[in-house]
Amino acid sequence: MLLKSKVAVITGAATGIGQGVAQLFAQEGAAVLMLDRNDAQNQASAAAIESAGGRALAIALDVRDRSAIDAAIERGQKEFGAADILINNAGIFPRQRFVGMKPEQWDEMQDVNVKSIFHMTQAVLPQMIARKTGKIVNIASVTFHLGTANMAHYVASKGGVIGLTRALSRELAEYNIFVNCVTPGAIQTESEKHFVSPADEQDFLTRQSIKRRLGPLDVARVCLFLSCELSDGMTGQSLNVDGGWYMH
Repeated sequence: MLLKSKVAVITGAATGIGQGVAQLFAQEGAAVLMLDRNDAQNQASAAAIESAGGRALAIALDVRDRSAIDAAIERGQKEFGAADILINNAGIFPRQRFVGMKPEQWDEMQDVNVKSIFHMTQAVLPQMIARKTGKIVNIASVTFHLGTANMAHYVASKGGVIGLTRALSRELAEYNIFVNCVTPGAIQTESEKHFVSPADEQDFLTRQSIKRRLGPLDVARVCLFLSCELSDGMTGQSLNVDGGWYMH
């Protein structure tokens, strides 16, 4: 029970990596505040956690809506207590060639993938600063290191996440708040069937050192490490969970 009596706020919690993090954290003793715009799936995911004996509260919101975020954080504090952990996982990843990319496509990507972390972190920080403790984990992407084509707006947004992680780790250290980042590789989720072909899957395995598809639990376990006392000697770091694709 590495997170016994802790309160974790998780964005993009309804499916994929976020759902995997919520499930694992609940198993490890945390009460999880699950934020996602997919209300039906988010409620179902929270119900599954509660049926297994965990504590979960699902709230539907858009991570671009600061007033909705503030209200959700306030509700979470009333239900569970002050937040100990924040997992900034919500994101979008549509493919689009840079030539022909519209300004609104660029703006949407930055608003969802980067500005949402600004909103979420500012909303949660007062609770952490008041108690001089906290763990923040931001989910970026290995594509930042790889410079993946046809996703310039996405890669740029994830570079922003890494930069923000590093800056905040220095600024918040005086409050005993740790800020780290996970950069997942090709993670097998339910949604990938809409854009990943069998040929793509084979390409992933060819590039990885570990010859199996990675799943949400692989990322969730690293998030768990970064959210508990086992990582108390680390801040400002980016950890790849990519099966040994990119090494640095």
